[in-house]
Amino acid sequence: MGFPFSSLYVVMFIFSSLQNCSLGSNLIHQSCKKAAKTDPNLRYDFCITSLEANPKTRKAKHLEELAVTSIELTISNATEIVSNISNLLRQKAEVVIDPYAKGCLKDCSELYSDAILALRDAKLDIESKDFEKANVDISSAMDASSTCEDGFKEKKGEVSPLTKENSVFFQWTVISLAFTNMLVQQ
Repeated sequence: MGFPFSSLYVVMFIFSSLQNCSLGSNLIHQSCKKAAKTDPNLRYDFCITSLEANPKTRKAKHLEELAVTSIELTISNATEIVSNISNLLRQKAEVVIDPYAKGCLKDCSELYSDAILALRDAKLDIESKDFEKANVDISSAMDASSTCEDGFKEKKGEVSPLTKENSVFFQWTVISLAFTNMLVQQ
């Protein structure tokens, strides 16, 4: 007699798990769609693909959870960029980085380190329901990518080795900012 009850329990557990994943996926699609309509910089396909790739965002039940997780992912991305810059600066002697590019890389590292701090503040702001302050902090972090890229462009012929990373980081900050703006409007 114990078998039917335990089978029922397993089926209910699986259904509940699938339903939670479905809720998260629906929240992601709805939130990305709304965000893309309000912000022309947000790439809908990037939003969906990136957020659905993360188990934590797929489990989100509310926009606030999705916003916090998107900020965590943005922090992770910025941390990875700082690490990549550090690796570029430590390359072996056979790869010569001209002094101007080296200076730009150091500036970018500082910009992204500051962005990480601002994003951590934004996460705390959202958790304390101060969505407007979170917007200010995310906007501050968002500038890191464009300022980094612009530094390389100031010297004619200089090519940024961080163009792709800057673009991806910008998308993450656009998503985080759009979600936080949606929280302000609730």
